[in-house]
Amino acid sequence: MIREKKGKRIIAAALVVALAGGMSQNIGASAIRDAQNKINEANEQLDQTNSKISDIEKKQNTLQQEIDSLDSELVALLLDIEVLKDEIAQKEADIEQAESDLEEAQKTADKQYDSMKKRIRFMYERGDNALVESLLGAGSMADFLNRVEYFNQIYDYDRTMLTEYQETVEQVAELKDTLEQEQQDMVALKENQEHQSEELQTMLTKKRATMDDFDTKLAQAEALAAQYKETIKEQNDIIVAEQARIAAEEEERRRQEELRRQEELKRQEEERRRQEALAQQQQQQQQSSSSGESSGSSSGGSVDDGGANPSYQTNVSGQEVVNFAMQFVGNPYVWGGTSLTNGADCSGFVMSVFGHFGISLPHSSYALRSCGQGVSYSNAQPGDLICYSGHVAIYIGGGRIVGAQSSAVGIATQNATYRTILAVRRVL
Repeated sequence: MIREKKGKRIIAAALVVALAGGMSQNIGASAIRDAQNKINEANEQLDQTNSKISDIEKKQNTLQQEIDSLDSELVALLLDIEVLKDEIAQKEADIEQAESDLEEAQKTADKQYDSMKKRIRFMYERGDNALVESLLGAGSMADFLNRVEYFNQIYDYDRTMLTEYQETVEQVAELKDTLEQEQQDMVALKENQEHQSEELQTMLTKKRATMDDFDTKLAQAEALAAQYKETIKEQNDIIVAEQARIAAEEEERRRQEELRRQEELKRQEEERRRQEALAQQQQQQQQSSSSGESSGSSSGGSVDDGGANPSYQTNVSGQEVVNFAMQFVGNPYVWGGTSLTNGADCSGFVMSVFGHFGISLPHSSYALRSCGQGVSYSNAQPGDLICYSGHVAIYIGGGRIVGAQSSAVGIATQNATYRTILAVRRVL
């Protein structure tokens, strides 16, 4: 009876352990599923954040290229402004020299004019008698003719010198006007370039501010990505811990089951021995009694409690380009513009003229210095590009150019050598 109760307790304990193990496994499986769901969610958010980081980095790279390009353009423009300042200073010196030459020429002409007036006054005051007396005082016909010739030479000399001096005055005055106009053009160009420099600096400031904003967003996205990675790590740790706990519990359950099995086998062996001992006892009793009483008393037999078994070339001529460009002389200059009718700057004018013939050129006087093939000014042909510091125009031949000069002059022609020529480029 005691052994039966002990067996039942063992079976009950086994059922309790199995039930507890089942409940523990269910709880562990639920915790693992919850952790895996959080990992999946964090992985999805991490992918979105990484995509955002990649997009920000691409925008940063594009913006940095724009900033580098603007920096280069600004440096080139500032250099052009410095060169232009030197050329304006030289032009001022040329104007001062022209003014000095003009003053000297005017003085010479005035002096010649005064000398001629004195001779004329002398002739007038003395009257024709002085001339007649001078002629009649000749000792011979040859002397007479020499005196007549002398008077004629004096007259011709006065007229010739006065004419020459007046022409010199006019030429120097014209040169002075030309120099002053060229200086005004360069001053206007310098103002345009300074305005362009200010706009470039403003653009750079805005783009750098945008870059700072990208840096902030990138830092925030990277911090968020780090949080998602930490969440994934934490949930993975939970899964590993739960799997280890479940494995340990499963091992303990198997150990307990083995202990229970061994205990059950032991119990069954004891029961077998008990039954054998009982059978021997009954046999002995049968042998000692012939009355057969023991057969009735041992009719209960043995009890079986059972057990648990459980992813360039072109056909366009330079003259054609020049003829087309000359149509727009007189139209306005507009900084940054590319319209041949409503206004263009120097490089915009060149770009649009050549663009009419299907030839693609950059909208930058600095970049145009490297286009096509370099030639010497002495070999320049109509249609070639004449490049200056911060300015570019089209050569029309005969030492003249056509281009968008300044806001004061607009699109016009002028001497090609009015400034220092940096390059002559042939793009046809």
